[in-house]
Amino acid sequence: MVMASAGVFVVGGRGWGAQVGDLRITAWQRYGHDRLYVNLRDGTAVAYLDRATGRVTVVRPEYRVAANEALAGYVAALPADRPPPRPAPRPLPALDAAHDLALNRPGAALRAKLAAEGPGPLRRAADRLLRRDSPWDSWRKGLAGEQRVGRELRRLRAVASGWRVLHSIALPRGVDIDHLLLGPGGAFSINTKHHEGRTVWVGDDVVKVDHGRPHPYVRKSRSEARRVRRVLEGYCDFDVPVTPVLVFVGVRRLDRAVTQLDVRVYRERDLAALAPTNGVFSGEQVERLYEIARRGSVWREA
Repeated sequence: MVMASAGVFVVGGRGWGAQVGDLRITAWQRYGHDRLYVNLRDGTAVAYLDRATGRVTVVRPEYRVAANEALAGYVAALPADRPPPRPAPRPLPALDAAHDLALNRPGAALRAKLAAEGPGPLRRAADRLLRRDSPWDSWRKGLAGEQRVGRELRRLRAVASGWRVLHSIALPRGVDIDHLLLGPGGAFSINTKHHEGRTVWVGDDVVKVDHGRPHPYVRKSRSEARRVRRVLEGYCDFDVPVTPVLVFVGVRRLDRAVTQLDVRVYRERDLAALAPTNGVFSGEQVERLYEIARRGSVWREA
């Protein structure tokens, strides 16, 4: 039985942290969000309820039924008023062959930057010969990382049907989405970071490499996922939850804070774990999302 008292919900007379079978429900309020998370015993999030909108987002589709059952009473106890329905989908622009993102190879944006602004063959040879650091080394390293993740995504598609992948989606203000994975298991905005042989720790908001200065990779991944969702839902008549993903290439060790729940964190070789996931989108919905996302024109105001 679910009851409400002074804004506090309890399950069967128990407070937050109540156990529902093998699932645990906990309250989480940060970054302006007010959510109830459904977690496994080890703390892995499988779903969450946004109490402001009443929307349930399933993170682990294999637990969809159990998570919805666990949250059913909480959804019923929310206030009746809801935000207005989403506007009607915008008409999809024609596909311009010159801006068809399906033609992009992994790392296309970085490759173009190197071609336009990077050093010529003689300068590169001199840098190698003299073992000089180059300001373009980070671009080359990033390109290699995106190419490696691209190969892993190609393998994922080879072992599981129904998945679509796009690379180097340019957004305004010089930002790009490294990879966008769409399939029966959901939509995933993938941010690739290449830290060969390093130790990486992922916290709630930042990432530290070899215990060094913090990098805002987590916050940026969340922001990119929100932008992707806004674009895709603008042309859809269904909800499009987008999961931010950080993929670390070549790292020696990868650790994650137990409180880091909303951004998925993988080594590149672990991306195949997404292959068997399903239950989020139908095949028709996946194709609709792919047809939207491949059009470069829809991202111009993202």
